Amino acid sequence: MQNTVKKHIEEVLDRVVVLEKPKDITLGHFATPVAFSLAKELRKNPMMIAEDLASKFENSTIFESVVAIKGFVNFKLSNDFLTSQIDTALSLQEEFAKGETKNEKILLEFVSANPTGPLHIGHARGAVFGDALFKVGKYLGYDVTSEYYVNDAGAQMQLLAISLNLAAKEYILKEEVEYPEQFYRGDYLIDIAQKCVELYGKDVFNDPSKDEELALFAKDEVLKIIKKDMADLGVSFDNYVSEKSLYVNWESTKAVLESNGSIYNKDGKDFIRSTDHGDDSDRVVVRENGIPTYLAGDIIYHKDKYDRKYDRYINIWGADHHGYIKRVKAAIEFLGNDSSKLEILLSQMVALLQGGQPYKMSKRAGTVILMSDIVEEIGADSLRFVFLTKKSDTHLEFDIDLLKNNDSSNPVFYINYAHARINQLFKKAEVTTEDVKNSSIEAINQDAKDLVYEALLLSTVLNEAFDKRDMQKITDYLHGLSAMTHKFYNEHRIVGLDEQNQYLKVLSMVALSIRTGLKVLGINAKEVM
Repeated sequence: MQNTVKKHIEEVLDRVVVLEKPKDITLGHFATPVAFSLAKELRKNPMMIAEDLASKFENSTIFESVVAIKGFVNFKLSNDFLTSQIDTALSLQEEFAKGETKNEKILLEFVSANPTGPLHIGHARGAVFGDALFKVGKYLGYDVTSEYYVNDAGAQMQLLAISLNLAAKEYILKEEVEYPEQFYRGDYLIDIAQKCVELYGKDVFNDPSKDEELALFAKDEVLKIIKKDMADLGVSFDNYVSEKSLYVNWESTKAVLESNGSIYNKDGKDFIRSTDHGDDSDRVVVRENGIPTYLAGDIIYHKDKYDRKYDRYINIWGADHHGYIKRVKAAIEFLGNDSSKLEILLSQMVALLQGGQPYKMSKRAGTVILMSDIVEEIGADSLRFVFLTKKSDTHLEFDIDLLKNNDSSNPVFYINYAHARINQLFKKAEVTTEDVKNSSIEAINQDAKDLVYEALLLSTVLNEAFDKRDMQKITDYLHGLSAMTHKFYNEHRIVGLDEQNQYLKVLSMVALSIRTGLKVLGINAKEVM
Protein backbone atom coordinates (compact mmCIF):
# COMPACT_ATOMS: atom_id res chain seq x y z
CA MET A 1 0.00 0.00 0.00
CA GLN A 2 2.67 2.54 1.00
CA ASN A 3 4.60 1.98 -2.23
CA THR A 4 1.43 2.61 -4.25
CA VAL A 5 0.79 5.83 -2.36
CA LYS A 6 4.40 6.98 -2.67
CA LYS A 7 4.48 6.28 -6.39
CA HIS A 8 1.26 8.24 -6.92
CA ILE A 9 2.54 11.25 -4.96
CA GLU A 10 5.83 11.24 -6.89
CA GLU A 11 3.97 11.11 -10.21
CA VAL A 12 1.79 14.10 -9.25
CA LEU A 13 4.71 16.14 -7.87
CA ASP A 14 7.21 14.89 -10.46
CA ARG A 15 9.90 14.35 -7.85
CA VAL A 16 11.11 11.75 -5.35
CA VAL A 17 9.62 12.21 -1.88
CA VAL A 18 10.16 10.82 1.59
CA LEU A 19 6.96 9.44 3.06
CA GLU A 20 6.41 9.35 6.81
CA LYS A 21 3.70 8.03 9.10
CA PRO A 22 2.47 10.81 11.45
CA LYS A 23 2.43 9.88 15.14
CA ASP A 24 -1.06 11.37 15.39
CA ILE A 25 -3.20 9.52 12.85
CA THR A 26 -5.84 12.27 12.97
CA LEU A 27 -3.36 14.43 11.02
CA GLY A 28 -3.32 11.94 8.17
CA HIS A 29 -2.19 8.47 7.20
CA PHE A 30 0.99 9.72 5.53
CA ALA A 31 3.00 12.94 5.38
CA THR A 32 5.96 14.25 3.42
CA PRO A 33 8.44 16.97 4.44
CA VAL A 34 9.34 17.66 0.79
CA ALA A 35 8.43 21.36 1.14
CA PHE A 36 11.36 21.89 3.50
CA SER A 37 13.86 20.52 0.98
CA LEU A 38 12.33 22.71 -1.73
CA ALA A 39 12.45 25.90 0.36
CA LYS A 40 16.07 26.75 -0.48
CA GLU A 41 15.65 25.84 -4.14
CA LEU A 42 12.45 27.89 -4.59
CA ARG A 43 13.36 30.59 -2.04
CA LYS A 44 9.93 30.39 -0.50
CA ASN A 45 8.49 29.65 2.92
CA PRO A 46 7.97 25.86 3.37
CA MET A 47 4.39 26.46 4.55
CA MET A 48 3.56 28.29 1.32
CA ILE A 49 5.20 25.54 -0.73
CA ALA A 50 3.25 22.89 1.16
CA GLU A 51 -0.01 24.72 0.40
CA ASP A 52 0.87 24.79 -3.31
CA LEU A 53 1.77 21.10 -3.33
CA ALA A 54 -1.39 20.06 -1.49
CA SER A 55 -3.53 21.81 -4.11
CA LYS A 56 -2.15 19.50 -6.82
CA PHE A 57 -4.11 16.56 -5.38
CA GLU A 58 -7.62 18.03 -5.67
CA ASN A 59 -8.71 15.39 -8.21
CA SER A 60 -6.96 12.40 -6.64
CA THR A 61 -9.17 9.38 -5.93
CA ILE A 62 -6.57 7.86 -3.61
CA PHE A 63 -6.95 10.56 -0.97
CA GLU A 64 -9.93 11.74 1.00
CA SER A 65 -8.02 14.89 1.87
CA VAL A 66 -4.58 16.46 1.34
CA VAL A 67 -3.70 19.37 3.61
CA ALA A 68 -0.65 21.43 4.47
CA ILE A 69 0.22 21.42 8.18
CA LYS A 70 3.23 23.45 9.39
CA GLY A 71 5.17 22.83 6.20
CA PHE A 72 4.27 19.15 5.89
CA VAL A 73 1.87 17.82 3.27
CA ASN A 74 -0.46 15.36 4.98
CA PHE A 75 -2.51 12.72 3.17
CA LYS A 76 -5.65 10.94 4.40
CA LEU A 77 -6.57 7.87 2.38
CA SER A 78 -10.02 7.50 0.82
CA ASN A 79 -12.42 4.67 1.58
CA ASP A 80 -12.41 3.69 -2.10
CA PHE A 81 -8.63 3.29 -2.09
CA LEU A 82 -8.64 1.32 1.18
CA THR A 83 -11.40 -0.91 -0.20
CA SER A 84 -9.38 -1.63 -3.35
CA GLN A 85 -6.34 -2.52 -1.25
CA ILE A 86 -8.37 -4.89 0.93
CA ASP A 87 -10.00 -6.49 -2.10
CA THR A 88 -6.62 -7.18 -3.67
CA ALA A 89 -5.20 -8.62 -0.45
CA LEU A 90 -8.19 -10.85 0.29
CA SER A 91 -8.38 -12.18 -3.27
CA LEU A 92 -4.70 -13.20 -3.27
CA GLN A 93 -4.19 -14.11 0.37
CA GLU A 94 -1.04 -16.22 -0.10
CA GLU A 95 0.55 -13.35 -2.01
CA PHE A 96 -0.36 -10.59 0.43
CA ALA A 97 2.63 -8.38 1.34
CA LYS A 98 4.91 -10.54 -0.80
CA GLY A 99 7.67 -8.89 -2.75
CA GLU A 100 8.48 -9.30 -6.41
CA THR A 101 11.48 -11.46 -7.30
CA LYS A 102 14.67 -9.53 -6.53
CA ASN A 103 17.82 -9.80 -8.57
CA GLU A 104 20.00 -10.45 -5.51
CA LYS A 105 21.47 -13.72 -4.32
CA ILE A 106 22.25 -13.86 -0.59
CA LEU A 107 24.17 -16.51 1.34
CA LEU A 108 23.04 -16.48 4.97
CA GLU A 109 25.13 -18.40 7.50
CA PHE A 110 23.93 -18.82 11.06
CA VAL A 111 24.20 -21.01 14.17
CA SER A 112 27.36 -22.91 13.07
CA ALA A 113 27.87 -24.21 16.61
CA ASN A 114 30.65 -26.71 17.20
CA PRO A 115 29.29 -30.26 16.73
CA THR A 116 30.43 -31.27 20.21
CA GLY A 117 27.11 -31.24 22.06
CA PRO A 118 23.43 -30.27 21.91
CA LEU A 119 22.55 -26.64 21.26
CA HIS A 120 22.16 -24.41 24.30
CA ILE A 121 19.80 -21.49 24.76
CA GLY A 122 22.38 -18.99 23.46
CA HIS A 123 22.58 -20.85 20.15
CA ALA A 124 18.79 -20.69 19.92
CA ARG A 125 18.76 -16.92 19.65
CA GLY A 126 21.01 -16.90 16.60
CA ALA A 127 19.03 -19.79 15.13
CA VAL A 128 15.68 -18.01 15.49
CA PHE A 129 17.01 -14.67 14.25
CA GLY A 130 18.73 -16.28 11.27
CA ASP A 131 15.73 -18.38 10.32
CA ALA A 132 13.34 -15.43 10.59
CA LEU A 133 15.66 -13.28 8.46
CA PHE A 134 15.80 -16.14 5.94
CA LYS A 135 12.02 -16.58 5.83
CA VAL A 136 11.29 -12.85 5.54
CA GLY A 137 13.91 -12.44 2.81
CA LYS A 138 12.50 -15.35 0.81
CA TYR A 139 8.97 -14.01 1.24
CA LEU A 140 10.04 -10.62 -0.09
CA GLY A 141 11.51 -12.19 -3.22
CA TYR A 142 15.22 -12.43 -2.43
CA ASP A 143 17.15 -15.51 -3.51
CA VAL A 144 18.40 -16.53 -0.06
CA THR A 145 20.38 -19.69 0.75
CA SER A 146 20.77 -20.75 4.39
CA GLU A 147 23.96 -22.45 5.51
CA TYR A 148 25.43 -24.11 8.59
CA TYR A 149 29.23 -24.19 8.88
CA VAL A 150 30.21 -27.39 10.68
CA ASN A 151 33.35 -26.77 12.77
CA ASP A 152 34.55 -30.36 12.57
CA ALA A 153 38.29 -29.70 12.59
CA GLY A 154 40.75 -28.79 15.30
CA ALA A 155 41.23 -29.42 18.99
CA GLN A 156 37.53 -29.60 19.83
CA MET A 157 37.24 -32.85 17.86
CA GLN A 158 40.08 -34.41 19.87
CA LEU A 159 38.43 -33.18 23.06
CA LEU A 160 35.14 -34.71 21.93
CA ALA A 161 36.82 -38.11 21.47
CA ILE A 162 38.42 -37.87 24.93
CA SER A 163 35.12 -36.85 26.53
CA LEU A 164 33.28 -39.72 24.84
CA ASN A 165 35.95 -42.18 25.97
CA LEU A 166 35.77 -40.99 29.57
CA ALA A 167 31.96 -41.13 29.63
CA ALA A 168 32.07 -44.70 28.31
CA LYS A 169 34.65 -45.83 30.88
CA GLU A 170 32.77 -44.28 33.80
CA TYR A 171 29.18 -45.17 32.93
CA ILE A 172 29.50 -48.28 30.75
CA LEU A 173 32.80 -49.95 31.72
CA LYS A 174 32.33 -48.79 35.34
CA GLU A 175 35.93 -47.70 35.64
CA GLU A 176 37.25 -44.89 37.79
CA VAL A 177 38.35 -42.02 35.60
CA GLU A 178 40.06 -38.72 36.15
CA TYR A 179 38.55 -35.94 34.11
CA PRO A 180 40.75 -33.19 32.65
CA GLU A 181 39.96 -29.58 33.53
CA GLN A 182 38.26 -28.95 30.20
CA PHE A 183 35.99 -31.58 28.65
CA TYR A 184 32.48 -32.01 27.31
CA ARG A 185 29.84 -33.51 29.56
CA GLY A 186 26.20 -34.49 29.49
CA ASP A 187 23.94 -37.50 29.09
CA TYR A 188 24.20 -37.27 25.30
CA LEU A 189 27.77 -38.63 25.54
CA ILE A 190 26.57 -41.71 27.44
CA ASP A 191 23.96 -42.33 24.75
CA ILE A 192 26.58 -42.02 22.01
CA ALA A 193 28.98 -44.25 23.92
CA GLN A 194 26.28 -46.93 24.13
CA LYS A 195 25.84 -46.76 20.35
CA CYS A 196 29.60 -47.17 19.97
CA VAL A 197 29.49 -50.31 22.09
CA GLU A 198 26.72 -51.73 19.91
CA LEU A 199 28.72 -51.05 16.74
CA TYR A 200 32.34 -51.62 17.77
CA GLY A 201 32.25 -53.46 21.09
CA LYS A 202 33.55 -52.27 24.47
CA ASP A 203 37.22 -52.72 23.57
CA VAL A 204 37.08 -49.74 21.24
CA PHE A 205 37.46 -47.43 24.24
CA ASN A 206 40.83 -48.92 25.14
CA ASP A 207 42.24 -48.67 21.61
CA PRO A 208 44.03 -45.29 21.05
CA SER A 209 44.18 -45.97 17.30
CA LYS A 210 40.39 -45.63 17.20
CA ASP A 211 40.27 -42.12 18.71
CA GLU A 212 39.87 -40.35 15.36
CA GLU A 213 37.17 -42.79 14.28
CA LEU A 214 35.35 -42.27 17.58
CA ALA A 215 35.55 -38.49 17.16
CA LEU A 216 34.05 -38.74 13.67
CA PHE A 217 31.28 -41.03 14.89
CA ALA A 218 30.52 -38.75 17.85
CA LYS A 219 30.47 -35.69 15.60
CA ASP A 220 27.95 -37.30 13.26
CA GLU A 221 25.76 -38.32 16.19
CA VAL A 222 25.89 -34.84 17.69
CA LEU A 223 24.94 -33.36 14.32
CA LYS A 224 21.86 -35.60 14.35
CA ILE A 225 20.94 -34.16 17.75
CA ILE A 226 21.53 -30.60 16.52
CA LYS A 227 19.43 -31.13 13.39
CA LYS A 228 16.58 -32.58 15.44
CA ASP A 229 16.72 -29.70 17.92
CA MET A 230 16.66 -27.27 14.99
CA ALA A 231 13.73 -29.05 13.39
CA ASP A 232 11.79 -28.93 16.68
CA LEU A 233 12.35 -25.17 16.64
CA GLY A 234 11.19 -24.97 13.02
CA VAL A 235 14.68 -24.32 11.62
CA SER A 236 16.34 -26.09 8.71
CA PHE A 237 19.26 -25.35 6.37
CA ASP A 238 19.81 -25.57 2.64
CA ASN A 239 23.51 -26.39 3.05
CA TYR A 240 25.85 -27.91 5.62
CA VAL A 241 29.53 -27.16 4.92
CA SER A 242 32.28 -29.13 6.68
CA GLU A 243 35.29 -27.14 7.86
CA LYS A 244 37.41 -30.29 7.68
CA SER A 245 36.56 -30.83 4.02
CA LEU A 246 37.74 -27.32 3.14
CA TYR A 247 41.27 -27.74 4.50
CA VAL A 248 42.34 -29.46 1.28
CA ASN A 249 42.28 -25.92 -0.17
CA TRP A 250 44.49 -24.36 2.51
CA GLU A 251 47.79 -24.59 0.68
CA SER A 252 46.40 -23.03 -2.51
CA THR A 253 44.68 -20.31 -0.45
CA LYS A 254 47.86 -19.66 1.49
CA ALA A 255 49.84 -19.43 -1.76
CA VAL A 256 47.59 -16.57 -2.95
CA LEU A 257 48.15 -14.71 0.33
CA GLU A 258 51.92 -15.28 0.17
CA SER A 259 52.09 -14.12 -3.44
CA ASN A 260 50.74 -10.67 -2.60
CA GLY A 261 52.74 -10.30 0.61
CA SER A 262 49.77 -10.45 2.98
CA ILE A 263 51.35 -13.31 4.99
CA TYR A 264 54.73 -13.22 6.68
CA ASN A 265 56.67 -15.55 8.97
CA LYS A 266 57.88 -14.53 12.41
CA ASP A 267 59.18 -16.74 15.23
CA GLY A 268 58.22 -19.82 13.25
CA LYS A 269 54.57 -18.72 12.83
CA ASP A 270 52.75 -17.39 9.80
CA PHE A 271 50.88 -14.11 10.35
CA ILE A 272 48.31 -12.36 8.19
CA ARG A 273 48.73 -8.58 7.95
CA SER A 274 45.24 -7.84 9.27
CA THR A 275 46.42 -4.50 10.74
CA ASP A 276 46.45 -3.23 7.13
CA HIS A 277 42.65 -3.30 7.38
CA GLY A 278 42.15 -1.91 10.87
CA ASP A 279 42.80 -4.93 13.11
CA ASP A 280 44.53 -4.37 16.47
CA SER A 281 47.34 -6.75 15.59
CA ASP A 282 48.40 -9.17 12.89
CA ARG A 283 46.97 -12.65 13.47
CA VAL A 284 48.53 -16.11 13.41
CA VAL A 285 47.22 -18.37 10.65
CA VAL A 286 49.77 -21.20 10.98
CA ARG A 287 51.26 -22.26 14.32
CA GLU A 288 54.88 -23.22 14.96
CA ASN A 289 53.94 -26.88 14.61
CA GLY A 290 52.63 -26.21 11.08
CA ILE A 291 48.96 -26.67 12.01
CA PRO A 292 46.61 -23.95 10.67
CA THR A 293 44.64 -21.93 13.24
CA TYR A 294 40.88 -21.47 13.51
CA LEU A 295 41.31 -18.23 11.53
CA ALA A 296 42.81 -20.20 8.64
CA GLY A 297 39.61 -22.22 8.48
CA ASP A 298 37.55 -19.02 8.35
CA ILE A 299 39.74 -17.70 5.54
CA ILE A 300 39.28 -20.85 3.44
CA TYR A 301 35.54 -20.87 4.15
CA HIS A 302 35.03 -17.26 3.10
CA LYS A 303 37.06 -17.80 -0.05
CA ASP A 304 34.79 -20.74 -0.79
CA LYS A 305 31.75 -18.52 -0.19
CA TYR A 306 32.97 -15.82 -2.57
CA ASP A 307 33.90 -18.43 -5.18
CA ARG A 308 30.21 -19.42 -5.24
CA LYS A 309 29.36 -15.92 -6.55
CA TYR A 310 26.63 -14.53 -4.33
CA ASP A 311 25.75 -10.83 -4.39
CA ARG A 312 25.75 -10.55 -0.59
CA TYR A 313 26.98 -12.63 2.32
CA ILE A 314 25.45 -12.43 5.80
CA ASN A 315 26.98 -14.10 8.86
CA ILE A 316 25.21 -14.25 12.20
CA TRP A 317 27.82 -14.70 14.92
CA GLY A 318 27.77 -14.78 18.69
CA ALA A 319 28.80 -11.49 20.28
CA ASP A 320 32.03 -13.12 21.50
CA HIS A 321 33.20 -13.28 17.86
CA HIS A 322 33.23 -9.50 17.49
CA GLY A 323 37.05 -9.45 17.39
CA TYR A 324 37.09 -11.73 14.34
CA ILE A 325 35.31 -9.28 12.05
CA LYS A 326 38.27 -7.15 10.97
CA ARG A 327 40.65 -10.09 10.52
CA VAL A 328 38.19 -12.02 8.37
CA LYS A 329 37.39 -8.95 6.27
CA ALA A 330 41.13 -8.30 5.87
CA ALA A 331 41.63 -11.81 4.51
CA ILE A 332 38.71 -11.33 2.08
CA GLU A 333 40.39 -8.20 0.70
CA PHE A 334 43.78 -9.90 0.47
CA LEU A 335 42.17 -12.65 -1.61
CA GLY A 336 40.93 -10.06 -4.10
CA ASN A 337 37.30 -9.94 -2.99
CA ASP A 338 35.06 -7.09 -1.85
CA SER A 339 34.65 -7.32 1.94
CA SER A 340 31.80 -4.78 1.87
CA LYS A 341 29.61 -7.56 0.46
CA LEU A 342 29.94 -9.36 3.81
CA GLU A 343 27.61 -8.33 6.63
CA ILE A 344 28.32 -9.70 10.09
CA LEU A 345 25.41 -9.47 12.51
CA LEU A 346 26.01 -10.21 16.19
CA SER A 347 23.70 -12.14 18.48
CA GLN A 348 23.94 -11.43 22.20
CA MET A 349 23.47 -14.03 24.91
CA VAL A 350 20.23 -14.64 26.77
CA ALA A 351 19.41 -14.48 30.49
CA LEU A 352 16.67 -16.94 31.36
CA LEU A 353 14.43 -16.61 34.40
CA GLN A 354 11.71 -18.76 35.91
CA GLY A 355 9.41 -17.17 38.42
CA GLY A 356 11.74 -14.19 38.62
CA GLN A 357 14.74 -16.35 39.55
CA PRO A 358 17.63 -17.56 37.37
CA TYR A 359 16.61 -20.69 35.46
CA LYS A 360 18.14 -23.84 36.90
CA MET A 361 20.24 -25.92 34.54
CA SER A 362 19.18 -29.52 34.08
CA LYS A 363 21.55 -32.15 35.38
CA ARG A 364 21.50 -34.03 32.10
CA ALA A 365 22.70 -30.95 30.21
CA GLY A 366 26.13 -30.65 31.76
CA THR A 367 26.86 -26.97 32.35
CA VAL A 368 24.40 -25.25 30.00
CA ILE A 369 20.67 -24.69 29.56
CA LEU A 370 19.64 -26.88 26.64
CA MET A 371 17.57 -25.32 23.92
CA SER A 372 15.52 -28.50 23.67
CA ASP A 373 14.51 -28.23 27.35
CA ILE A 374 13.04 -24.75 26.84
CA VAL A 375 11.28 -25.69 23.59
CA GLU A 376 9.72 -28.64 25.41
CA GLU A 377 8.61 -26.42 28.29
CA ILE A 378 7.12 -23.42 26.46
CA GLY A 379 6.87 -24.52 22.82
CA ALA A 380 8.70 -23.44 19.68
CA ASP A 381 6.26 -20.60 18.85
CA SER A 382 6.75 -18.83 22.17
CA LEU A 383 10.51 -19.20 22.06
CA ARG A 384 10.72 -17.96 18.48
CA PHE A 385 8.56 -14.92 19.19
CA VAL A 386 10.22 -13.79 22.41
CA PHE A 387 13.69 -14.09 20.84
CA LEU A 388 12.59 -11.65 18.13
CA THR A 389 11.15 -9.01 20.48
CA LYS A 390 14.54 -7.28 20.76
CA LYS A 391 17.30 -6.58 18.29
CA SER A 392 19.70 -9.50 18.15
CA ASP A 393 22.70 -7.41 19.23
CA THR A 394 21.07 -6.30 22.50
CA HIS A 395 20.80 -8.19 25.78
CA LEU A 396 17.65 -10.27 26.20
CA GLU A 397 16.17 -11.42 29.49
CA PHE A 398 12.83 -13.17 29.80
CA ASP A 399 10.88 -15.26 32.27
CA ILE A 400 9.57 -18.52 30.82
CA ASP A 401 6.66 -18.52 33.29
CA LEU A 402 5.25 -15.40 31.59
CA LEU A 403 5.12 -17.32 28.32
CA LYS A 404 2.78 -19.83 29.92
CA ASN A 405 0.25 -17.16 30.92
CA ASN A 406 -3.05 -16.89 29.05
CA ASP A 407 -3.22 -13.11 29.28
CA SER A 408 -1.69 -9.93 27.84
CA SER A 409 1.62 -10.52 29.67
CA ASN A 410 2.29 -13.29 27.16
CA PRO A 411 2.77 -11.59 23.75
CA VAL A 412 2.27 -14.80 21.75
CA PHE A 413 -1.05 -15.50 23.49
CA TYR A 414 -2.10 -11.86 23.10
CA ILE A 415 -1.54 -11.86 19.32
CA ASN A 416 -3.05 -15.30 18.77
CA TYR A 417 -6.06 -14.28 20.85
CA ALA A 418 -6.69 -11.31 18.56
CA HIS A 419 -6.65 -13.65 15.56
CA ALA A 420 -8.90 -16.20 17.29
CA ARG A 421 -11.35 -13.48 18.39
CA ILE A 422 -11.85 -12.45 14.78
CA ASN A 423 -12.55 -16.05 13.79
CA GLN A 424 -15.07 -16.35 16.62
CA LEU A 425 -16.89 -13.23 15.41
CA PHE A 426 -17.35 -14.82 12.00
CA LYS A 427 -18.72 -17.97 13.62
CA LYS A 428 -21.06 -15.95 15.83
CA ALA A 429 -22.31 -13.99 12.80
CA GLU A 430 -22.63 -17.27 10.86
CA VAL A 431 -20.82 -15.84 7.82
CA THR A 432 -17.52 -16.58 6.07
CA THR A 433 -14.82 -14.35 4.64
CA GLU A 434 -16.26 -15.21 1.23
CA ASP A 435 -19.61 -13.74 2.30
CA VAL A 436 -18.11 -10.37 3.22
CA LYS A 437 -15.40 -9.93 0.61
CA ASN A 438 -17.59 -7.85 -1.74
CA SER A 439 -18.86 -5.51 0.98
CA SER A 440 -17.94 -1.85 0.82
CA ILE A 441 -16.45 -0.14 3.86
CA GLU A 442 -18.19 3.16 3.23
CA ALA A 443 -20.12 3.16 6.51
CA ILE A 444 -17.38 2.06 8.91
CA ASN A 445 -16.34 4.33 11.76
CA GLN A 446 -12.96 6.02 12.14
CA ASP A 447 -11.63 3.37 14.53
CA ALA A 448 -12.25 0.67 11.91
CA LYS A 449 -10.69 2.80 9.21
CA ASP A 450 -7.58 3.27 11.35
CA LEU A 451 -7.51 -0.47 11.98
CA VAL A 452 -7.63 -1.43 8.32
CA TYR A 453 -4.97 1.18 7.49
CA GLU A 454 -2.68 -0.40 10.09
CA ALA A 455 -3.36 -3.89 8.75
CA LEU A 456 -2.36 -2.80 5.24
CA LEU A 457 1.07 -1.61 6.43
CA LEU A 458 2.50 -5.15 6.76
CA SER A 459 4.40 -5.01 3.47
CA THR A 460 6.19 -1.83 4.54
CA VAL A 461 7.02 -3.33 7.93
CA LEU A 462 8.46 -6.52 6.38
CA ASN A 463 10.65 -4.57 3.97
CA GLU A 464 11.96 -2.26 6.70
CA ALA A 465 12.63 -5.24 8.99
CA PHE A 466 14.63 -7.04 6.33
CA ASP A 467 16.50 -3.97 5.10
CA LYS A 468 17.55 -3.08 8.66
CA ARG A 469 17.99 -6.75 9.70
CA ASP A 470 15.67 -6.01 12.62
CA MET A 471 12.95 -8.60 13.17
CA GLN A 472 11.75 -6.66 16.22
CA LYS A 473 9.92 -4.34 13.83
CA ILE A 474 7.64 -7.25 12.92
CA THR A 475 6.95 -8.39 16.48
CA ASP A 476 6.27 -4.79 17.56
CA TYR A 477 3.92 -4.32 14.61
CA LEU A 478 1.98 -7.51 15.33
CA HIS A 479 1.64 -6.61 19.00
CA GLY A 480 0.45 -3.09 18.15
CA LEU A 481 -2.06 -4.34 15.56
CA SER A 482 -3.38 -6.88 18.06
CA ALA A 483 -3.75 -4.18 20.71
CA MET A 484 -5.83 -2.10 18.29
CA THR A 485 -7.92 -5.18 17.49
CA HIS A 486 -8.64 -5.99 21.14
CA LYS A 487 -9.55 -2.35 21.81
CA PHE A 488 -11.87 -2.27 18.82
CA TYR A 489 -13.48 -5.56 19.85
CA ASN A 490 -14.09 -4.33 23.39
CA GLU A 491 -15.48 -0.92 22.39
CA HIS A 492 -17.67 -1.74 19.39
CA ARG A 493 -20.57 -4.06 18.78
CA ILE A 494 -20.32 -5.77 15.39
CA VAL A 495 -22.57 -8.82 15.05
CA GLY A 496 -26.14 -7.89 14.20
CA LEU A 497 -25.42 -4.35 12.98
CA ASP A 498 -26.54 -3.23 9.52
CA GLU A 499 -22.86 -2.62 8.82
CA GLN A 500 -21.83 -6.02 10.23
CA ASN A 501 -20.31 -7.34 7.01
CA GLN A 502 -18.39 -4.13 6.41
CA TYR A 503 -16.74 -4.43 9.81
CA LEU A 504 -16.12 -8.14 9.34
CA LYS A 505 -14.39 -7.37 6.05
CA VAL A 506 -12.08 -5.01 7.91
CA LEU A 507 -11.40 -7.67 10.53
CA SER A 508 -10.72 -10.32 7.89
CA MET A 509 -7.98 -8.00 6.60
CA VAL A 510 -6.60 -7.67 10.11
CA ALA A 511 -6.61 -11.46 10.55
CA LEU A 512 -4.74 -11.86 7.25
CA SER A 513 -2.04 -9.43 8.40
CA ILE A 514 -1.62 -11.18 11.76
CA ARG A 515 -1.55 -14.60 10.12
CA THR A 516 0.95 -13.53 7.46
CA GLY A 517 3.18 -11.68 9.92
CA LEU A 518 3.37 -14.70 12.19
CA LYS A 519 3.97 -17.03 9.25
CA VAL A 520 7.09 -15.19 8.07
CA LEU A 521 8.40 -15.47 11.64
CA GLY A 522 7.89 -19.23 11.48
CA ILE A 523 4.77 -19.25 13.69
CA ASN A 524 1.31 -20.58 12.85
CA ALA A 525 -1.59 -18.37 13.93
CA LYS A 526 -4.17 -20.11 16.10
CA GLU A 527 -7.78 -20.22 14.95
CA VAL A 528 -9.20 -21.00 18.39
CA MET A 529 -7.91 -20.20 21.88
